Amino acid sequence: MCGIAGTVIADGSRGESRAIRRMTDIIAHRGPDGDGFYENDGVAFGHRRLSIIDLATGSQPMTNEDGSLWITYNGEIFNHADLRPELERAGHRYHSRCDTETVLHAYEEYGDECVCRFRGMFAFAVWDQTNQRLFCARDRLGIKPFYYFWNGRRFAFASEIKALLEHPEISANINEQLLPEYLAFGYNSGEETMFAGIRKLMPGHTLTLRCGSDPTIEIKQFWDAPCPAEFERRSDEEWIAECRTRLEDAVRTRLMSDVPIGMFLSGGVDSSAIAAIIKRSTSGPVKTFAVGYGESDFSELAYARQVAERIGTEHHDVVVSMDDFFNALPQLVWHEDEPISWPSSVSLFFVARLAAEQVKVVLTGEGSDELFGGYARYRFYQLNQRWMNAYRSVPGSVRGGIRDLVTNRPMLSASLRRKLGHTVLGRDANIESLYLDNFYCAFDGAEVKQLLAEHYAANPYAFFLKYWETVKRSPTLGRLLYADQKTYLVELLMKQDQMSMACSIESRVPFLDHLFVEFAASVPPHMKLRGKEGKYILKKAVTDLLPESIIYRQKQGFPTPIGDWLRRDRAKVLVNYLRDPDGILATYVNQEFLGDLLEKHYSGKYDATDRIWRLLSLQVWGDMYLTGRREQFWDGLMQVPTGATQTA
Repeated sequence: MCGIAGTVIADGSRGESRAIRRMTDIIAHRGPDGDGFYENDGVAFGHRRLSIIDLATGSQPMTNEDGSLWITYNGEIFNHADLRPELERAGHRYHSRCDTETVLHAYEEYGDECVCRFRGMFAFAVWDQTNQRLFCARDRLGIKPFYYFWNGRRFAFASEIKALLEHPEISANINEQLLPEYLAFGYNSGEETMFAGIRKLMPGHTLTLRCGSDPTIEIKQFWDAPCPAEFERRSDEEWIAECRTRLEDAVRTRLMSDVPIGMFLSGGVDSSAIAAIIKRSTSGPVKTFAVGYGESDFSELAYARQVAERIGTEHHDVVVSMDDFFNALPQLVWHEDEPISWPSSVSLFFVARLAAEQVKVVLTGEGSDELFGGYARYRFYQLNQRWMNAYRSVPGSVRGGIRDLVTNRPMLSASLRRKLGHTVLGRDANIESLYLDNFYCAFDGAEVKQLLAEHYAANPYAFFLKYWETVKRSPTLGRLLYADQKTYLVELLMKQDQMSMACSIESRVPFLDHLFVEFAASVPPHMKLRGKEGKYILKKAVTDLLPESIIYRQKQGFPTPIGDWLRRDRAKVLVNYLRDPDGILATYVNQEFLGDLLEKHYSGKYDATDRIWRLLSLQVWGDMYLTGRREQFWDGLMQVPTGATQTA
């Protein structure tokens, strides 16, 4: 696992030696074990190495036998040893045991189609000196990041946006049109980023730059998540057995390493099942790591400890306080490059930092919910859909009166109005109201428009709806999962990558092995969501590995107690920070709306935690990248020393 960076001047003019070193140095946390550079005729590659496979001879950038191809690569190809014999029979000569060389020889042998042969996570760029051609690729699910800048003459790429911003010709400017989607969802789903002019190569895509007098860029999709309309008829037992077999294969494949491996353990079914399979698959000790809070209602440490004791792992955990959390936030927003979507990113950093003291690689349970329907919103939306079909028979004027009663009238308690507001009684029939605003978005469309005022332009729902409409022949659950895999999951993976790499640790996600994803898509809806039970097939597949109390406990979803923290007197410093006239919110956000939002939350009239988090993260991002106030807030928002209390 590494950090990559590069520049290509498409007309072949001088290279950029100083720039590539600055770009590579700024992401040294991604690869503290060494660096390397290649420069020639307008091309410059940089690499930071975190040594996982072939510690002695896997340095990069790497070239082929005759020096005509050069690669800088980030990732792990878990089937690289299986691909090697065929490549050697074709005449390719290896000088190492590392997967980087397999990627390079596979490109040499198969061209652009090489990516279809790889099983793993990757982001890489290959410079073809003979044909003056740059070929870039990102793995199928988007586990590894790839950002780029192109102005018609200069192409630059990197694992993190901050590396691109080190280039003297690339500046940090806000991409205003993405603010509506960010405030609604907490992230941006398309290829644009919050920085104007900087884009991300989308998952499952390749990018080719052809240099010369008329340089061109071509982007192609080589893989997409399946979303079938019909399903094979098989017994429950057959589906469950295959799920178990494929999961075990995905986990064992990801145990490839020349350094110690650990596991992030939340105590939920996903991470616990993987930890149990690791324990059964290895002879040595298995280390597990968990994170929690002093506030017991928001901590899953007890569950993680229960699982660790049951399966016999060497367990460690870390407890994060309010001060730890908010003092770490500025540096973590800097690491993540864009505003942090969810508070759980901060939790993830602390457990990654703990794990990095003992291992270089961890496995995680990310992705299961988006494959097998683990979120409650999937079930509630389908229930509301069915109710709405009947409710439409009620005259519109009557429905309008009921909705006004539910949303505005004080004759009903706030708690009852909130609950009824999630049903068809307080909703329109479209997916924007019934699903996205209801269970997904922090700010709904009307609130975003009011909050941003004249800065509101783009449709915040556009990308989700694009993917939703792409697979309209498929069942409702399949469409929801597909849209989430193309949007929500990609952001989760970016969080996973950036927070773990901030601690120089590699994370692997067995559930997102592309063969397992393709299998999961083939599983019929009734095997994923049955009655009130999400992830039905997965839970049945691991019944012999874990106690029922873990498999069937209520999902918490990596909770954080920031809602309670934000109501404490000590949080007034955060309120003042949000209202700071020199911050980015003062420029883009309706201050009257903001003030009303804060007052209602702190008075307890309603819970605005998600909304406040979105705004707080945006404010911090502005200070880390745009306002020139990075140093002022770098050491934290609470103005006290950082550091979490660790226990073993």
